[in-house]
Amino acid sequence: MESSREHEEECERAAPHETTDKIFVEDAFKTTEVPPWTKQITLRAMVTSFILGLVFNFIVCKLNLTTGVIPSLNVAAGLLGFAIVKAWTTTLAKVGLLKQPFTRQENTVIQTCVVASSGIAFSSGTASYLLGMSPLVASQGDGGNTPENMKKLSIGWMMGFLFVVSFVGLFSIVPLRRIMILKYKLTYPSGTATAYLINSFHTPKGAKLAKKQVAVLFKSFVFSFVFAFFQWFYTAVDGCGFSNFPTFGIQAYDKRFYFNFSSTYVGVGMICPYMVNVSLLIGAIISWGIMWPMIERKKGIWYSADLSPSSLHGIQGYRVFIAIAMMFGDGLYHVLLMLIKTIHSLKAKNSRKDSSLVTPDITDQDAQIANYDERRRTEFFLKDQIPIKVAISGYILLAIISIIVVPFIFHQLKWYHILVAYAIAPLLAFCNAYGCGLTDWSLASNYGKLAIIIFSSWIGLEHGGVIAGLASCGVMMSIVSTASDLMQDFKTGYLTLSSPRSMFFSQVIGTAMGCVLTPLVFWFFYEAYPIGDPNGTYPAPYGLLFRGISLLGVEGISSLPKNCLNLVIGFFIAGFVINLVQELLQRYETRFQIYRFIPSPMCMAIPFYLGGYFAIDMCVGSLILFMWERKNKRRATDFAPAVASGLICGESLWSVPAAILALVNVNPPICMKFLSASVNAKVDKFLDGS
Repeated sequence: MESSREHEEECERAAPHETTDKIFVEDAFKTTEVPPWTKQITLRAMVTSFILGLVFNFIVCKLNLTTGVIPSLNVAAGLLGFAIVKAWTTTLAKVGLLKQPFTRQENTVIQTCVVASSGIAFSSGTASYLLGMSPLVASQGDGGNTPENMKKLSIGWMMGFLFVVSFVGLFSIVPLRRIMILKYKLTYPSGTATAYLINSFHTPKGAKLAKKQVAVLFKSFVFSFVFAFFQWFYTAVDGCGFSNFPTFGIQAYDKRFYFNFSSTYVGVGMICPYMVNVSLLIGAIISWGIMWPMIERKKGIWYSADLSPSSLHGIQGYRVFIAIAMMFGDGLYHVLLMLIKTIHSLKAKNSRKDSSLVTPDITDQDAQIANYDERRRTEFFLKDQIPIKVAISGYILLAIISIIVVPFIFHQLKWYHILVAYAIAPLLAFCNAYGCGLTDWSLASNYGKLAIIIFSSWIGLEHGGVIAGLASCGVMMSIVSTASDLMQDFKTGYLTLSSPRSMFFSQVIGTAMGCVLTPLVFWFFYEAYPIGDPNGTYPAPYGLLFRGISLLGVEGISSLPKNCLNLVIGFFIAGFVINLVQELLQRYETRFQIYRFIPSPMCMAIPFYLGGYFAIDMCVGSLILFMWERKNKRRATDFAPAVASGLICGESLWSVPAAILALVNVNPPICMKFLSASVNAKVDKFLDGS
């Protein structure tokens, strides 16, 4: 879920500083020397980036394999990078060995590198399109289970594929950086919020606050890690432990409504906006509380009673395809909206004769300082250019390498399929990067799903269209996602006086780290657990969802269960219309601002497959944040992201020793399971009889 809803907390944190930053920031740093770009990328920055990149890869991988809900980790990356290097430089300064002070430019490089590395964990598809190729996920559907439409996962070809496709997007958008940042002055809310955060760290007052935030994050981390360790003792087999606590009773538990004591998703709920969490809960109630019980009563009428629970021609098919339909309705709306906004914005900017703004309510002195800020930022942004010839040549060269190599990895794709993808990718990358600058929404996964439909239907089932569609999704997502990420980094660099070259190379280094770390981390989980099992610890829901999209492309509507098509059409329209209603209310109903309470169709669709347990966890996180803000809004604003990040990191990192214990066959000693009174009576009777 890479969207503005994941970054709202950062934007709220940045908002109070916006005016101050415009007038005073660069004046406050006037006496601070800006290092050349070669000294912004330091050895200590790269070591710190690698350590944090490894940590964040474990976090994102675990989130991907459980629910696929990924919050923004920019705050944690910037804060932890500052804490580690600041502690190191302070120690060196005390013993007189410090040669180069820690600057905000170096902090920006670390944040960029870490986010680029962990971003590969999302765009790599190890929990979505690549996992959808595996025999385990393929066996959950009754169609497309031929050898031509399955591929055994291997760390070698996965790493090779990522290296081939992940760097192309970095070159696709570089020639447009001056237009995006300087001419159109796109805001890029996440990049701007990150810049405000880093700028604040490197002021005396901000450094004190950052130190307190790190202390709070560490305490939260320790609590989460220890609590996860405690829970492990009660999970001898699947279905045991606190994560299966029937909070609202056995019947509600059977419908996947329970609080599973996940510190991770409580933390995610504290970061995500309130309506995201409410939307997830509404989706769970509509699907698991109302729709699925009604459809299950049609068992033997709408679908065969002999099908396995995981068959896509049974109840699982309704869950998967209706969720896909609602996501497509949401995605189509935002693609069209982004296209309209992009065209409208471009026309408005081109027709504007005078882009200068006169602000009568500020003094001439303030205006001069503001102009000084802009001049200084522009000066450093234009100082270290990346030649357009290098960018174009790099894109063409990497595209040629990909066109040659990818068909060797996926023989179902031919060279001309890849050529078509790379021919249209720069246009989509521009649309995504421009739209992201306007709204903070990245639609990379939507473009990837569109590629699945196009290429799977083009190639056909008998020629391996399922695998081809999933692989083409990887090609498209990698380009579109990395392009918008890089432009966000350019905006952050612009506001912190970081060189465009240091931003570009730190993104390249971070991407390379991600191409190595992501497959290794995924394989660590893959060897320890049955990844993709819908009833296991790591169901990886997007693996089956993405394969379902590819099956829909090769088989058409014939792959849908009875009456599923009508429901699919209805929920597709609903996904589109709900967004349209929200947009109209936001534009024309300003008195009560009802649009704020319209749920997100994309979020509503996620629990259709998984259930409501993680939505309840996230709503608990929202409740904690709400109560905290009511009691002390300033402290909540300052420390809630740190608490949430600690909760996410602690439990997520416990999965590392837990997986190691599983690999060496060290199992928890206790199984804590809950039974209804009637079942318990039968068990007691059986035990007494024995």
